[in-house]
Amino acid sequence: MVKDMQELWAELRTQLGRQAKISRAAGLLPAVVYGDGVPSQAIAVSQKEFKKAYHAAGESTLVTLHVAGVPYNVLIHDIARDPVSGNTLHADFYAVRMDKALRAPIPLEFIGESPAIKNEGGVLVKVRHELTVEALPRDLPHSLAVDLAALAAIGDKILLKDITAPRGVKILGPEDEVIAVVEAPRSDEELAALKESPVADIAEVKTEQEEKKAAVEAKAKTADEEKEKK
Repeated sequence: MVKDMQELWAELRTQLGRQAKISRAAGLLPAVVYGDGVPSQAIAVSQKEFKKAYHAAGESTLVTLHVAGVPYNVLIHDIARDPVSGNTLHADFYAVRMDKALRAPIPLEFIGESPAIKNEGGVLVKVRHELTVEALPRDLPHSLAVDLAALAAIGDKILLKDITAPRGVKILGPEDEVIAVVEAPRSDEELAALKESPVADIAEVKTEQEEKKAAVEAKAKTADEEKEKK
């Protein structure tokens, strides 16, 4: 176990499919754990404890998941959320081998202050919000720092090659890929045009949200069966 790793305790779950609502009503989150050499198991974890672990670890930091007395080093691999309420409906835990490198998306943390924004009124455009890295599980960073101080003038860019990777971590992707850029501020005419643009009909937006909610709920209901077939 890696020092200071987040820990979660899970119980084996027999309430599958539509019955998963019973688990949620009891304050439990339906989930599945699987991985390299680990058979798929339907489990449930405390919603409250899961929120704490996810807030601290995200999807790029190891968590120790205890299932029926057996500890697994896992990544929170996939989450299904209600698109309206934002509540977590289902989670996947991917058990990893500590001696085998893997690829994972790592969020970018934008730090520092850009002179182009402060002094010239430039507009920061964040082109990427995460990057894929390759590393051993214990070396996976929680985030990658992007220093905005490098953006000194309008038009300046931060490229993938400008980001420093921690020891043991390889950032994947083209070196000249744009991560962030400072654009010139919009003119009064452009701002006026934006204000005059038509707003989407509220009823249509509501219908779209309802459709997304139904799709996510359907995915959560069938996730158990799909994982068990693996």
